[in-house]
Amino acid sequence: MYDYYSMFGDYLTKQKTSSANTRESYLRDATNFLGYLSELDVTPLQADERDIQGYVDRLHDLNRSPTTISRNLASVRSFYKFLIYRGLLDQNPAKGIKLDKAEKKLPQVLQGDEIELLLSKPDITEPKGCRDKAMLELLYATGIRASELINLDVNDINLRSGVLYCRGNKGVRSIPVYPSAIVAVSDYIYRMRSLIIGPDGGDALFVNLNGGRLTRQGFWKIVKSYATEAGITKEITPHTIRHSFALHLLENGASVKDIQTMMGHADISSTQVYVQLLDNHVRQVYQDCHPKAKLG
Repeated sequence: MYDYYSMFGDYLTKQKTSSANTRESYLRDATNFLGYLSELDVTPLQADERDIQGYVDRLHDLNRSPTTISRNLASVRSFYKFLIYRGLLDQNPAKGIKLDKAEKKLPQVLQGDEIELLLSKPDITEPKGCRDKAMLELLYATGIRASELINLDVNDINLRSGVLYCRGNKGVRSIPVYPSAIVAVSDYIYRMRSLIIGPDGGDALFVNLNGGRLTRQGFWKIVKSYATEAGITKEITPHTIRHSFALHLLENGASVKDIQTMMGHADISSTQVYVQLLDNHVRQVYQDCHPKAKLG
C-alpha cells in the first residue's frame, strides 16, 4: 500500500518547489480525490478519465465554485504527474478533462480616497495600531502578497534607501517603498515592535500581540476590521489592496512589464487583467463625467 500523501507531499516540496500554501491545497485536494476513488473501490493506478470526470461532476453537484473546481482538477493532474514521475504510470488520465470556461470576474479594487481612508484608521499611539498602520502602508506601497508580508524579517527592508526585498519561491525581488510607508514602518520598528515582540518572534518584522509572527488569518481580520471601521462596503481582503496597487500604478503610467516585476507574476497574462480593469474604469469615468454621455 503506497503512502500517497507523504510521497506526493515530498514531490511537491522537492521536485516542484511548491509554496507551502500550494502544497497544502494540492494535498487536501488529492486527499479528497482519493477518498472519492475509495468510494468507487478504485485505486489511483486503476482510475481512468471517466472516474476523474465523475469526480469533477461530483464537485459541480456540491455547488463548488468554478475556481475551486479548476484548482481541484489542477491538483489531480499534478498528482498523476507525480505518479508518472515515480514510474507508477505511463500516462496522465486527467490530461484530457476539460472544464467549461467560466467568465473571469475582474478583481475588486479601492479608489484612492478609499485607500486613504483605510490607511487613516489605525491608532498609531498604540502598539497594535502602529503595527497595523505599517502593514497597511507597506502592502499598498509594494503590492506584495499577504503571505509575503507576514514572512518579512526586519532586515528585508532597507529604511535608508527605501527598498523592500521580498523573498519568494522564484528568488528575491526589490521593490521601492514610498516615503510615508517608510516613515510608518520606521515608527513601528523603533518605537513599538520591542513592546510586543516575544521569544518566538525571532527576526519577524510583524508580530502578533502574543509576540509571535503574525498569521495570514490574523492579518486578514485586521484588514476587514479597518474596512468596517472606515465604512467601506466593498468586499475587502488583503489581495484587494494588492489589486489596487497595480491599478493605481497603471493609471499613472507604469508599464505592465514593470508591474509584473514588482508583483512577482510568473506570467504576464496575470498582470494584463489590470489593463482590462483600467479600460472598464476609464469607460465608467466617461459615462459618469461626459455631459453628452448622460443624455438618453
